[in-house]
Amino acid sequence: MTYSMHVAGLDRELPLCKVADNFYIGAFILFGDAELTVACAEHLLKRIPADSYDYMLTAEAKSIPLIHEMARQSGAKRYFVARKGTKVYMTDPIHVCVHSITTQRQQELYLGAEDCELIRGKRILLVDDVISTGDSLKAMEELVAQAGGTVVGRAAVLAEGDSLGRSDLTYLAPLPVFNADGTVKK
Repeated sequence: MTYSMHVAGLDRELPLCKVADNFYIGAFILFGDAELTVACAEHLLKRIPADSYDYMLTAEAKSIPLIHEMARQSGAKRYFVARKGTKVYMTDPIHVCVHSITTQRQQELYLGAEDCELIRGKRILLVDDVISTGDSLKAMEELVAQAGGTVVGRAAVLAEGDSLGRSDLTYLAPLPVFNADGTVKK
C-alpha cells in the first residue's frame, strides 16, 4: 500500500508502514532523494523570513539532508544536529529524552558544550522532516532552553496527526494517518 503525495512541486509514492494494529503512517524519507530534498528546502525557506533566526537545529538523523540543504541555500555557515548518542568529541554534553512515533522507543538527544556555547543567547529555528506528535520538537525545545537559546520557529516538510493545524508550525503539506486497509483515518 502506498499514498500518493504532492509536495514542493514533486510527486512521490509513500509506502504505508504499520505503527500499531490499526494505525499506519506514510513513510516520507528524504535520504537519497536529492531532488526532493532540494525542492523541500527551497519551499520551506520561502516561508521563513531569513532574518527571523540565527541558527537552525534538527534531531539526528532523517532531517539532516534537509537542514544541510536549507543551510546551503540560505548561505548559513553553521547549523546544529542533536545527536542520538554522545561522541568522543562532545565535551560536557547536555541531553533530553524523547519518544518518537517512528522509533517506537525512548531515545536521548545530545548537544555538546561547543554547540551550546554558540546557541546561548541566539534565536533558533527547529527543523524536521515530519512532525507528528510533536515530541521530537519538545525535546529539541528543551535542549535549546538548556543551552540558553530561544526557539523562534518550527519548520517541517510535513505535518501529520496531532500536529495538523498547529499555528506555531510552518510546513509544506499535511500527511494523513491511515487505517490498516490503507484508508485515511478520520
